[in-house]
Amino acid sequence: MNRLPIVWDAAYSPEFPESHRFPMAKFRLLKEWVDHNVPQTQCFSPTPCSLDVVLQTHDSQYVSDFQSGTLDPKVAREIGLPWSTGLRDRTILALGGSIKTCELARTYGLASHLAGGTHHAHFDHGSGFCIYNDLAVSARYLVNQGLASRVLIFDCDVHQGDGTASILANDSQTFTCSIHAEKNFPVRKVESDLDVSCPDGMTDDDYVVLVFETLESLIAGWHPDFVIYDAGSDVHMDDALGRLSITTDGLYQRDYGVISRIRKAGIPCATVIGGGYDKDRTRLAERHGVVVSAAARFFLRI
Repeated sequence: MNRLPIVWDAAYSPEFPESHRFPMAKFRLLKEWVDHNVPQTQCFSPTPCSLDVVLQTHDSQYVSDFQSGTLDPKVAREIGLPWSTGLRDRTILALGGSIKTCELARTYGLASHLAGGTHHAHFDHGSGFCIYNDLAVSARYLVNQGLASRVLIFDCDVHQGDGTASILANDSQTFTCSIHAEKNFPVRKVESDLDVSCPDGMTDDDYVVLVFETLESLIAGWHPDFVIYDAGSDVHMDDALGRLSITTDGLYQRDYGVISRIRKAGIPCATVIGGGYDKDRTRLAERHGVVVSAAARFFLRI
């Protein structure tokens, strides 16, 4: 393989209200950005995740209600996305996309999903624009299929991965690490295996040192045999929902540094894009593209 494996499908951006705060168009715009700026990639299409796999991580009643569009209005409001068949199908397809990315990473050492990072979804409810938790589902899938035995979820989204922490709290074959803004959503944090809080306004130098030191200690101390890296771009200084002051160069330093440390330790790595918010969807897509650019550079050593 002489191109970075990426996973994406046009159905990731279904018809969706343009005025909505969640930038559904970013998945399409991200693929366009990658095509123009990171040509050293090979795109693989996902297949929908089977409900049997979803039910290894999520409550059967919750899954049934979401799939049928009959969620309790209070539960639906906590998710914050208007239900439609397009959203339902996209959700299951993107879940399969994260699993596909993990499988490709097992084969080639590194792969990138142009979606994923839905870390606010809990066992029996969604939250914060997250319906099912692809990080937890993928980690469980890897373990249950015998593809990994010690999965590190290294979450650098600006928001704490509360759903992932809750779902995998008693799972000895996974390790949840969340590096996030201390005073951001969710207000009530759920204890991860390791939580690292960042103060408001944190800048590039201090941030990347913190991220790298944390990752190095986990690789040396916990010895993962697979890493799922949530490369949230919402740590960026221009993100609408972030509280940190990380530049685009800082994003690239973080992503290349994380990926290179994981791969130089001989550990397969799957990347997902995590959160990112900006009324300028094109500018947002560029920020999400940073992790793909960094992954391609390391993959090809260019």
